[in-house]
Amino acid sequence: MQENGRLKEVARVFFKLGCIAFGGPAAHIAMMEEEVVHKRKWMERQHFLDLMGATNLIPGPNSTEMTMHCGHERAGMPGLFVAGVCFIFPAVVITGVFAWLYATYGQLPQVGPFVFGIKPAVLAIISSAILKLGKKALKSWELGLLGLLVLIASLVGVNEILALLGAGVFGAVFFYVKHKMSDNLTSLFPIVLLQATAPAIVSMSTLKVFWTFLKVGAVLYGSGYVLFAYLDAELVAHGWLTRQQLIDAVAVGQFTPGPVLSTATFIGYQMTGISGAVAATLGIFLPSFLFVLLLNPLVPKMRQSKLLSYFLDCVNIAAVAVMVAVLFEMGRDTLTDWRGIVIAAISLALTFGRWKINAMWTVLGGAVLGYALSLL
Repeated sequence: MQENGRLKEVARVFFKLGCIAFGGPAAHIAMMEEEVVHKRKWMERQHFLDLMGATNLIPGPNSTEMTMHCGHERAGMPGLFVAGVCFIFPAVVITGVFAWLYATYGQLPQVGPFVFGIKPAVLAIISSAILKLGKKALKSWELGLLGLLVLIASLVGVNEILALLGAGVFGAVFFYVKHKMSDNLTSLFPIVLLQATAPAIVSMSTLKVFWTFLKVGAVLYGSGYVLFAYLDAELVAHGWLTRQQLIDAVAVGQFTPGPVLSTATFIGYQMTGISGAVAATLGIFLPSFLFVLLLNPLVPKMRQSKLLSYFLDCVNIAAVAVMVAVLFEMGRDTLTDWRGIVIAAISLALTFGRWKINAMWTVLGGAVLGYALSLL
């Protein structure tokens, strides 16, 4: 397939995922694995795992950065940008519409029943990805034990980045010593980003909105709740946004498809209108494109070094363990009544049964079921 054809294919795949990828990064990556590894075979599952493990160690929205890696694998550097933009675009547009409705009418549309149905359906999609990626990542009983330790650490509240890095470093040293490798090894030093401090100004301008969200995008690790803490310190503490507006903004990011960082679009609109929405969106996502440009060529080189190959294997199994922890926490929060359990059971049957339907239909079916069961 020629370059233009590949770019169109990348655009189609990630625009579709941007429209239906509900449920957070674990669910997004599960849908991505289904599309690019299982269905389209753009790369081997091992390489997908390597990219996923490495991406977990850099700032920014992991699932969005994975779309960029996948686009790069299929269509080179243009594919990286096309994949990222197409995945982000639907979320930004939908969030922008919600931002306008909120600014105009002072409240958000009632979408609770649909979101209620999507959450248990997403559990089945994540379970499927964990099973497939786990089989590939589990190369020895030692890695299995390491994954179990990371799972326990995640469930008791250890920061996931610390757990991933700790597993990678400890595991790499362990396997290196065990196999007594004598090859010449190279070292890879992590890039440390220092958060700069913008000059204090009284009024919020579009440039200030861009700068604020650029800083957040450059240092952000973790979930939407971590994003809440960052933005609370940057915006609420300075009186540029009320805490209720921030809570509503994060809620919009959670129940719209695609990356939760589309929250930035909503907040930017509340600050300075359309120009603020554009500035905030560009600011928070721009660092991810730069990080992936730097990281993508390094992953194959890491595989060529024995020590760094061990590091990747350990980070990979740790990343799968973190997905299991996310699945457990989501299940505990979601399966709270019979309706959620029914939707989850049907979704599991469709995902693992004879039909094995596409994740898109699982998500849409869960939304419809959620609404229908809410009427009972």
